[in-house]
Amino acid sequence: MGPLAGLTIIEIAGIGPGPFAAMSLADMGANVIRVERPGGGLFAAQQDTRLDLLNRNKRCIAVDLKTEAGVDTVLTMVEQADALLEGNRPGVMERLGLGPDTCLQRNPKLVYGRMTGWGQQGPLAHEVGHDLNYVALTGALHAMGRAGEKPAIPLNLVGDFGGGGLMLAYGIVCALLEAKNSGRGQVVDAAMIDGAATLMTSVYAANQVGFWSDERGTNVLDSGAHFYEVYETADARYISIASVEPQFYAALLAALGEDIEGMENQWDMANWASFKERLAGVFKNKTRDEWDAHFADADICYAPVLSMAEVRHHPHHQARGTFVDDGEVWQPAPAPRFSRTPGAVSRPPAEIGAHSREILAEFGVDDQRIDALLDSGAVKQADN
Repeated sequence: MGPLAGLTIIEIAGIGPGPFAAMSLADMGANVIRVERPGGGLFAAQQDTRLDLLNRNKRCIAVDLKTEAGVDTVLTMVEQADALLEGNRPGVMERLGLGPDTCLQRNPKLVYGRMTGWGQQGPLAHEVGHDLNYVALTGALHAMGRAGEKPAIPLNLVGDFGGGGLMLAYGIVCALLEAKNSGRGQVVDAAMIDGAATLMTSVYAANQVGFWSDERGTNVLDSGAHFYEVYETADARYISIASVEPQFYAALLAALGEDIEGMENQWDMANWASFKERLAGVFKNKTRDEWDAHFADADICYAPVLSMAEVRHHPHHQARGTFVDDGEVWQPAPAPRFSRTPGAVSRPPAEIGAHSREILAEFGVDDQRIDALLDSGAVKQADN
């Protein structure tokens, strides 16, 4: 199932954006084979395999890449794969003997995806870092937060997953489409700083024309405006208001009535702070669920702020099947959706080495060679 069915993608296991990119491709039907070190990586011992959700829809082979036989095993797989993705620091794959030159020599049609924070070139390329650092260097972190406060950390959604994993998955699919026409593979250099910067495109433009101030918390979409804000309710929960367009702002005024008389001039920026204070007082008069009922038929761009424990129970998510829940584990369904070739959660996260023997056989390795690899420790099969 899925629009990428028939494609084989090798994932050299890592953390964060690489596994997310591979999950995104696997959700769309690609045959993703996760190459994991025996014993696993940093979080392997701490994780319930059922909840290792970034590794759903994949099969796993355990290979010791510090052995010549292990590296040769992966190169054998590379010869028949459509793409490979990895998330190591620049130079690591080359030192292992699995760099792009070596892999493309074995398979000239291979798409070789590389996920890093700083990119493959540049003065910071070999420096350590994490999502927060990459987002900081693009100006995105500076722009997030309230006036007079330090920047707000946006989880690791902007660098790791949006600017990193999704950009890598997108780049790999683009290169696979090109390879279909040219018959030639190439390297995809996906850097989180590049991706985070791309996500900031419209904000950079707004800043240059004078619409967006570099002073955070003073702009339309960063908590500066009273009509684009999160407000606390009587039960210490929250609602979100995003009445940006004039017709939605007018509907907000109509829904609140006389409580907010004198606030008709939406773009009276000198009074945004006082308008916000007035709205905060109004919204403290009802509980979140009461505001849900109050705004049920009002076109004002409104939604309650749900906790993670609440989201899958919301009627809209249930109607759309936004989440998959088997009674033990719940998780987001694959996105986006396709009318004819939908993705699916068809395979739970695999234990390390769960499919080693099966995978090797599919790549044409005979039983005698498989036994030798397992006996040597170059490859490990999980106990079933």
